Amino acid sequence: MRHALSKELKQHEQRSDHIRKPEPRFQTFRPDVIRRARPERKTGIVATDLQVSSLPAEDLVLARWDSPAIEAANRLVAEADAVIVASPVYKASFSGILKTYLDLLPQKGLERKIVMPLFIGGTIAHLLAIEYGLKPILSVLGARRFVSGVYAVDSQVTRAEGADGAGGFVLESDLKLRLDAAVDELIAELRAKTSA
Repeated sequence: MRHALSKELKQHEQRSDHIRKPEPRFQTFRPDVIRRARPERKTGIVATDLQVSSLPAEDLVLARWDSPAIEAANRLVAEADAVIVASPVYKASFSGILKTYLDLLPQKGLERKIVMPLFIGGTIAHLLAIEYGLKPILSVLGARRFVSGVYAVDSQVTRAEGADGAGGFVLESDLKLRLDAAVDELIAELRAKTSA
């Protein structure tokens, strides 16, 4: 049976050559997009990064709720007033590693949190991944207050080489405007929440 399955997979791979695979430069979320979305860039608000990809893979895959790393990550989310959920989009949905982590959050882990979705994908065709893929899952986790999400197309972010050989990324002006507007909305919601 294993041989037959292997043969079938090879045939499928041969037929699937025309399917666009993520480019190597698009394997992780672009750091400059994240930096632009950080509220402390405009205010004194403190932001803490939680990179799900840095959590132990075994803890995620085996759903080790009591793992010290998972407990620490869940504490960060519990202590936050707002959460920016950023992910690349593959095959019309957010990354599997993000979903695996979301499965380990407590049932109401996003209750009373302000949430800002931030996705980047290879094509505008997956624009609705935020509305129809991510938001329903976040709602099940208690999220009710969403600020405008931002969906970026990877062509809006280009690599820049400096004279010293150091690299970076350049964001198109439209993407900068949308990120700034979403961050301003997030800041306004945070201020309203803390003054209430």
